[in-house]
Amino acid sequence: ESRAANASNKEINIQWYIPPLAKPSIYTETKVLLLYAYNTKPVKISNIKTFSSMSIFSGHLWIPLARIISLREKLSNLKQQVEMLMQNSKSLSSASESISFLEQSETLKIISSKNPKMNVEKVHLDEKTEEMAKRCLSEVKALLSVVPALSLPLTEIPFDVTLQSLASLEDMFDPANGCIITEESLFNWIISLFD
Repeated sequence: ESRAANASNKEINIQWYIPPLAKPSIYTETKVLLLYAYNTKPVKISNIKTFSSMSIFSGHLWIPLARIISLREKLSNLKQQVEMLMQNSKSLSSASESISFLEQSETLKIISSKNPKMNVEKVHLDEKTEEMAKRCLSEVKALLSVVPALSLPLTEIPFDVTLQSLASLEDMFDPANGCIITEESLFNWIISLFD
């Protein structure tokens, strides 16, 4: 069966459209079109002529290309920072037991989720990385909000931070590609921004 006709879980599909470059005016910035579609319940389409669903939504946003590129770079830096923190945490835990448990837990706390893979472990960030994450996610919120000027900075991180969720966000803001987001807490936050 076609992937386009079925969605077994909640998911957001992100695609970018970069219009052919006409000669841009010096007074306007280049914008790209973010196309999104998501479902809030499993979907199976067997006949497009009779299909109707209250759980499928779609939309679009025009977003300045320069802001997307800048945000993607910041998200990439954030992901690298989290990877370094996780690596440091692994090094600390495998080091001699002379390092106290308290020092280790202050450096980074990792709580394993149901899935034992490293990229889906929930990460508790140190203060510096948490502030970096709040700034990046506030920028995501402003870009995806219907009225960006009314978008207030985040005071807390709105979803479980994992390497997978950060990689998904980084992919989401790659105008050369699209992505599908299925992580539940990230999914819920992003669709709340589209509403």
